[in-house]
Amino acid sequence: MSQHPLSVLVRPAQPADRTAVQRVILEAFGAEGVTADEAPRIVELVGALDATGHTQVSLVAEVDGAVVGHTQLSRSWVDAREALVEVMVLAPLSVVPDRQRQGVGAALVAAALEAARSLASPAVFLEGDPAYYGRLGFVRASELGFARPSPRIPDPAFQVVVLPGHEPWMSGPLVYCDPFWALDCVGLRDPLLAELEQRFADG
Repeated sequence: MSQHPLSVLVRPAQPADRTAVQRVILEAFGAEGVTADEAPRIVELVGALDATGHTQVSLVAEVDGAVVGHTQLSRSWVDAREALVEVMVLAPLSVVPDRQRQGVGAALVAAALEAARSLASPAVFLEGDPAYYGRLGFVRASELGFARPSPRIPDPAFQVVVLPGHEPWMSGPLVYCDPFWALDCVGLRDPLLAELEQRFADG
């Protein structure tokens, strides 16, 4: 458990938080303008990761006793030449709209990386905005020899933090665990994909 300087309490999620976590995801992703069916699918993804035992860490953020944010780490793999390497994927990261840009997301990401280090994970991957996650320690994964699990993830958005357990031979394609594929939660599809690719090209 950690206390963020801006009065954000980050703690492990409990079974009693399930409804609050679902609400946070629906509000956060609905506010980001994703298509109507995607926010419920992300809620379903979180449940599927839990049900299949792939969730390794689940965290909530509280402000004034209310759950306002959530993230989790799930198990996936890097298909390296020498061996299959278990790593973690940070997804989703959700903060309710009226608490965004106040350090809640940053506090959740910092706590997640701390948890990954304590579990001796060699790396944490995510798909997201490099301008935001770059400030939190993530770098373009392809620059370190990792390959995207799908071409529908724009290369700048495929990001990683390598941790002390990482060794130089641990590179190769990232392989998501099955719930990401079963629910079509890898990368984006058109027209959102085309819009994002254009934004990166213009940026």
